[in-house]
Amino acid sequence: QVQLAESGGGSVQAGGSLRLSCAPSVRRDCMAWFRQAPGKRRLWVADINSVGSTRYTDSVKGRFTISRDNAKNTLTLQMNDLKPEDTAMYYCAAGSARDLADIATCQYNNWGQGTQVTVSS
Repeated sequence: QVQLAESGGGSVQAGGSLRLSCAPSVRRDCMAWFRQAPGKRRLWVADINSVGSTRYTDSVKGRFTISRDNAKNTLTLQMNDLKPEDTAMYYCAAGSARDLADIATCQYNNWGQGTQVTVSS
């Protein structure tokens, strides 16, 4: 079982920035961020595979950047131009891929405890 420790959440005003970090206990092929707003289901935000391919949900494209440091085994999510609708609990996730070169084959089965992000208008 992979242990995932998130950090970096907080409260900011709209237009502000936050940087989330995640430190998995072991290295996995695929790493991702999901978020869950109150009363809503958990949704995928962005992910990155072992060869550095990335993808984003449409609502965060151009504002969020996912990255990983394979040497330090850390995952980050840089969030800029935050909006009130970005308010949610953010979860780090880890998983594996059938094809290491194809991020579309990533599947996630390990989750962190979450870190809260609150954006006020």
